Amino acid sequence: MESREAVERQVRFGTARLAPAPYRPTAWLLTVDGVLQSCVDLTDPTYLHMPYATWAAKVLDLHWPEGEPVSALQVGGGGFTIARYLAATRPGSPQTVYELDGPLVDLVRSHLDLDAIANLRVRVEDGEPGVRRTPDATADVVVMDVFQAGTVAIHLAAVEFLREIARVLRPGGLYLGNMWSSAEMTLPLRAAASLAEVFPHVVLLAEPGLLLGKRAGNAVLAASDRELPHRALAEWAQAGGNRVFCLSAAQLTALRGTAPPLTADHPADAVTPVPR
Repeated sequence: MESREAVERQVRFGTARLAPAPYRPTAWLLTVDGVLQSCVDLTDPTYLHMPYATWAAKVLDLHWPEGEPVSALQVGGGGFTIARYLAATRPGSPQTVYELDGPLVDLVRSHLDLDAIANLRVRVEDGEPGVRRTPDATADVVVMDVFQAGTVAIHLAAVEFLREIARVLRPGGLYLGNMWSSAEMTLPLRAAASLAEVFPHVVLLAEPGLLLGKRAGNAVLAASDRELPHRALAEWAQAGGNRVFCLSAAQLTALRGTAPPLTADHPADAVTPVPR
């Protein structure tokens, strides 16, 4: 994108805006109705900017040998930051991303070099039926990062759908989910309980302010049928000045207590909107 002027366009779930990122001459910030969705550096796809994206990428980096290609299925594209990161750090990785907002995909394709991402297939459709159609044991990682009109798509964190994700994952495969949480953490606690119904290993990454109930923030949940790199993640977090903590399911329970899993019969009562 040669021009450094902001671009606005009406998309399916609001008004999207691409604006130059301060202090990075090749980076762009994508917002929808004022909610920050993605940061994309067109010359450095390993620059993730947003903390939750950095956490998710670190789990990916520690779960498999460095540079090893992985087959990835993602629901929620935004600026396709994680897809760009995977293509750059694990060349040869086949990726399918489901993004329901077609006009948003067109905007990203036109201005953020979407078609330059190697081995990427973008499907403009609902990711839920897309995952249900996916054959058994065909993905190494499934990433869920879905926001619609500024709120989290809660049904995608329910036990019933997580079982579909577990079916799609190969042995040792990795689930990664990002969600916005209010300070009381009801939603990620319930999502962690849902994951524990399906996967034997679950960890949560979040900033101290959220874990201590001081303020809202993002939470990244990771799950697998094999042991997750919890110790390595904890050491990485500590080395970074404890700006993020990585807790096992047991540690999360000890700190914040328990909550019932999300199910079709017991969905979330309310969802905290993501701040603009």
